[in-house]
Amino acid sequence: MLALFLRDMRLGLRAGGGALIGILFFLAVISVMPFGVGPDLNLLARIGPAMLWIGALLATLLGLDRLFQADREDESLDLLLIGADRHMLAFTVFVKCAAHWVASVLPLVVASPMLGLFMNMDATAIAATALTLLVGTPAIAFIGAVGAALAVALPRGGLLVSVIVLPLTIPVLIFGVSASYGATDAVAPFFAPFLILAALTLFFAVLGPLAASAALKNSAD
Repeated sequence: MLALFLRDMRLGLRAGGGALIGILFFLAVISVMPFGVGPDLNLLARIGPAMLWIGALLATLLGLDRLFQADREDESLDLLLIGADRHMLAFTVFVKCAAHWVASVLPLVVASPMLGLFMNMDATAIAATALTLLVGTPAIAFIGAVGAALAVALPRGGLLVSVIVLPLTIPVLIFGVSASYGATDAVAPFFAPFLILAALTLFFAVLGPLAASAALKNSAD
């Protein structure tokens, strides 16, 4: 499984693997935001956590359609579906999701503090947003695995993956943004939405690979 993890990381980091495209898209979304809302620094600071979350969510979706594409092209996916049982296949999907997150999404989390400064956010808001992205974005990858598994047999499944995945990520977005604002708001709490966000990630870490493995099995039948 370590070899699979490292292989998928290399595929994600190479040209066309999706990691660089996601980072550039994330930077582009946040960079154009001040031009859209004007020079009001207070407004930028207020919407900063939400914009960072939306940008990270959309950037994460970009490479999800390629999660199983390389395995399908070299026919290793067929061998895996024939030789692995349901639980082993689900664990393989979990490893592939983890590799995708490290290669494509973790750089977005690392870049978020710098972009938070660009949005005139204070240190507490930046730290809270980065922490919620670190905890919440793995859930998006696990949810995306289901969409990628459903679209793996389609020649252009990227749009289908986004259509399937985006509605399912709304709870993650809601609690991630709520926790980010709760760190700087005296009224709104931080720990309650943050703990729910962590619970969602753990929930989808189990359900996502199981559902994706079932979808892959059905696509092979």
